[in-house]
Amino acid sequence: MILNLTSGSVSREGAPLLTRSDHRSGPAKHPPHFPTHRGRRTQAAIDNAARTVIARKGFLATTIADIAAEAGRSAASFYNYYDSKEAMVRQWAMRFRDEANERAASVTRHGMSDRERAYEAAAAHWQTYRHRLAEIISVSQLAMVNEDFAEYWAQMCAIPISFIAETVRRAQAEGHCADDDPDLIAEAIVAMFNQFCYIQLSGGKEPDDQACIRTLANIYYRAIFGGSLN
Repeated sequence: MILNLTSGSVSREGAPLLTRSDHRSGPAKHPPHFPTHRGRRTQAAIDNAARTVIARKGFLATTIADIAAEAGRSAASFYNYYDSKEAMVRQWAMRFRDEANERAASVTRHGMSDRERAYEAAAAHWQTYRHRLAEIISVSQLAMVNEDFAEYWAQMCAIPISFIAETVRRAQAEGHCADDDPDLIAEAIVAMFNQFCYIQLSGGKEPDDQACIRTLANIYYRAIFGGSLN
């Protein structure tokens, strides 16, 4: 996932950028830098609290008061760091960029079999949700009500869709799934991955990582090549 989140407008070459409509009314405000240990600790507490509440309630249902209460801080302290919930998510996404790109790179390295690549693709998707569930929930829910985030979400999904569609085309050259549309298969697999990861990780029961990854990998592999990973 290659994300370009410089503030200002929507980049048609890169990922969507937040506009002024995503901030509170009035003059633009920029959170100050907090070089002190106390400032960093407070922001980390707010971020961790926001992730906890959003993973439990979803972004749209979460209020700044909810986040502040979870963090044990005042609601006013939130605005020392972020102009709005949307601005917070934008900063999260900037931090998330490099981590997501590293996971995506593991799927495209040379020398893997189709079975191994299916497993790596499933593992990368699962681990991204596992470690960044609140960020993904936030962006996906904002995409329902905000055009910039809708474009951003589409671009996030476009990376695995493009990879899987190309995998299908290569498989078709070898005689697999000859009558299927590569793009539709890819979109269906990514949609299934997204929903499965969300359901498993947002529930109250702690999922078995390896069992979930293997389930996703088997479905991915069978949909394209037939057979199983065993």
